[in-house]
Amino acid sequence: MTTTWTLSGFGDEIDADPVVQLSVLQALGANHIEVRSAWGTNIVDLTTDQLDTLKTLLDQREMGVSAIASPIGKVDVFGDADAELARLDRAVAAAHHLGSRYIRLFSFYRGEDVPVEAIRDTVLARMRAFADVAEREGLILVHENEKDIYGDIPARVLDLIESVGSPALRVAWDNANFVQCGVRPFTDGYAQLRPYLEYLQVKDALADTGVVVPAGEGDGELLETVTALRDDGFAGFASLEPHLADQHSLGGFSGPAAFGRAARAFAALTQSIGVQTV
Repeated sequence: MTTTWTLSGFGDEIDADPVVQLSVLQALGANHIEVRSAWGTNIVDLTTDQLDTLKTLLDQREMGVSAIASPIGKVDVFGDADAELARLDRAVAAAHHLGSRYIRLFSFYRGEDVPVEAIRDTVLARMRAFADVAEREGLILVHENEKDIYGDIPARVLDLIESVGSPALRVAWDNANFVQCGVRPFTDGYAQLRPYLEYLQVKDALADTGVVVPAGEGDGELLETVTALRDDGFAGFASLEPHLADQHSLGGFSGPAAFGRAARAFAALTQSIGVQTV
């Protein structure tokens, strides 16, 4: 029996224009898109008219939305809690509008001299509030491990998920981000986080420099990870987030050609273990 995963990708890594985003993704064999921004505007700032236009484009191409790639939680943990909840409300509205059940988010930065232990209780309280919203709305929040946030290494991701204890808060696994934190993703984190792993962000990185590279070309133990996911029965989204041309605090950019290179690298990896992407 063939294992099948659903291929998606960050459209704004291709181009600011969603028409180009969707065209390239479809040419690469994807029938879903992860929406972080369109027309140069972040998903939580799109107007209702812009969401309507985006939905029309998606429907015309019979494309689905794998996740709303929000920037929620990429702020200082002691900042305005109400403002971040308001952004979550807009992400929820976008998810309902575009027909996605997943919202990607993060677990907060801290000041330069603030020890990570000092923010734990505040992080957990704020993530619990986010989970309450998701539970009420019938959505799932997927937390992406990101350098310098509370949930940057496996032990703290596990603490976060288990302490909040909500079925609406799960793991978006990112091998490259773990590498950038000095973690061997599969060796150091897979077993403990697999019970909560709901969504796969696809990129790799070099351990000595942190530079992001296509899947399987770095030190992110991508082959071990995808093989284990295959064997564990994973059947979710695999979302391409190449970051091959630029990487910054709110995301990254690749351009069509580099995005295609990243897609082909991941296809070679999945095909080598008998996984089909659709």
